[in-house]
Parts: sequence; C-alpha cells; structure tokens
Amino acid sequence: MATPAEARKEVERFREQFDKLRREVHKMIVGYEDIVESVLICVLARGNALLEGVPGLGKTMLVRVLSQILQLRFVRVQFTPDLMPADIVGTNMVVEDDRGRRHLEFKQGPIFTNLLLADEINRATPRTQSALLEAMEEHGVTVGGETHVLQEPFFVLATQNPVEQVGTYPLPRAALDKFMFKLIVHYPGAPELMEISRRTTDVEMPGLDRVMNRDEILELQAMVREVPVAPHVERYGARLVLATDPESGGASEMVKKYVKQGSSPRGLQALILGGKMKALLKGRYNVACEDLRDVAVQALRHRMTFSFEAQSAGVTPEQVVEDITRNTPEFVEEAALKA
Repeated sequence: MATPAEARKEVERFREQFDKLRREVHKMIVGYEDIVESVLICVLARGNALLEGVPGLGKTMLVRVLSQILQLRFVRVQFTPDLMPADIVGTNMVVEDDRGRRHLEFKQGPIFTNLLLADEINRATPRTQSALLEAMEEHGVTVGGETHVLQEPFFVLATQNPVEQVGTYPLPRAALDKFMFKLIVHYPGAPELMEISRRTTDVEMPGLDRVMNRDEILELQAMVREVPVAPHVERYGARLVLATDPESGGASEMVKKYVKQGSSPRGLQALILGGKMKALLKGRYNVACEDLRDVAVQALRHRMTFSFEAQSAGVTPEQVVEDITRNTPEFVEEAALKA
C-alpha cells in the first residue's frame, strides 16, 4: 500500500500526463474543453464514448488526433446501411495451401485495433451495430465458435447524427449501455469558428507530438482502478442510479412522471470510474460525492427510457439527471437505504 506522500506524487504525475494529453489535443481541436476532457476520461478509465452532433463539428477529427498523440493503432469505419457485421469483425475464408489442400482461415476485420472510430454508427442497421457489442464489453470477438482476444488497450469511440436526420437507426438500449459516456457536441461560438478557420486555412497545419505510448496508457488505466472509494460514496452512487427507476422509493416526481425505465448497473460503474478520474484530476486520491455528480449527466443521460409525455413536454435527459442529483441526498440512514 502506498504511503500518503507516494500517493500524492502519483496523483500529481497523473495530472501532469493528463494535462499533457489535453494540451496536445487542443493544438487541433478548438474549444470543446468539456468534450475533450470527457473523452480522455473514457480512454483512461477503459470505457467507450459516444459523441452525438450534426456533421462537421469535428467529432471525427478529435478521434484522429487522439490516435496520433497516443501512438495507438487506429481504424476508422464509416457506418452505412449496407455495412455487414463481417465487414467489422472479420470472417472465416477458405484458403488453399501449397499442396492444394483447403482449410478455413480467419481474416481479421478492422475491429482488431486499439482505437476504433465507429463513424456515424446510427447509419448502420441494428444487426451491424450489434457486431460491436461483444468487443466493447469483453474486448474480444467470436467468429465461427472461436473467440479472438483484442489487444489492450481497446476503445470504441463512436459518433452519431441526431436521430431526426434521414437515414438513421436509433441505437438500441443494449448498445447505448455499452458506452461509458454519451457526449453532446454543440455548435461552436463565433470566436471558436474564427480560430478554426485560421488553423485550417493556413499554409501549415499545427503539428502534433506523440505524448504517450501503449505501456503508459495501461499504467494510467491501472492507477485509475486503484483509487479507493469510501462506502458512503459508493452508496450515494447506488442511490443516484436507483433514483432513475420510477418504481424505486428514491425516485423524484419528475422521474415518476417522465421516465419509463431507469439505468442499468452499468450506470453505477460509469459513475464510479468517472468519479475516480475526476478525483485524480482534482489532486485527490479518494472519490467524493461531488465527483459522481460531476459525471452524472454524461454517465446516465443515455441509460434511461423516456415516456411520450417527456417528449411532448420537451423534457430532456439532462434536466432529469440534474433533478435526480438535486433531490438525492448524500447521506441517509442505513435502515432507510435497505428499505
């Protein structure tokens, strides 16, 4: 077990590495400080991220920049309605050896990489979308009854267009649940647009340095998992997740009125891992309740199913999550929790 002095030193080293990553990303990405930080949190917490926004806002560029500065293998797959599952995971092919004998040989698909960009994931059919589920959860794929393990680290960073656009297939809940965070990318302001124009229309584009390699990423990922969580913080996270269920005793009136189904247990996993990252970035080696609140919107907005009344009233997932964090107390009596 590390001494307090050793823990402080490790936390400071973690923050320095994270800040180095953030500065390098912002050489190419203008603005979007919260989006960049949340994506980096997913990467170092060993999670997947879903970025939603209209085309042209730099979602794909962000992932490309990450692949360059992290020294990882990177593959971009453009999801289209005619894309098939085998186009992603690979397939068994009949090959002939030097003696004319034929046998099946597995040909790897683009998913065999470290960083997979699933671009416009909701343009593909649900059958193709589902090809990613095992890889996102188990970090492996099964083809022809044989499981192939993916090399660590492995992340899926997916982009999607708003479902109102023509030619999109909303991701099913099982697929959404595999993403640690869902991030909404909004239009940049006028100053950011002007800076984007300057950076992308000059003779030379900004150069990027490779600031972290595979072993360093794995080391930081392990450090995130080692951050301790006090029992009362863990119970608070559990109450936040239970408060998304309209049938639970801790549900607010807004949840009871507008939510049909609450978050799965993966919501708590996302809260805890995100909270560990937030604690490290604030210079602490312990998770506080405020750290869970800081990531609650990103971790829970896509893990609830809303009623027609919510849609007709214009109630957003963000409003519901904020209502939950506002109405969920940090401390309750143990007997009340069991009840």
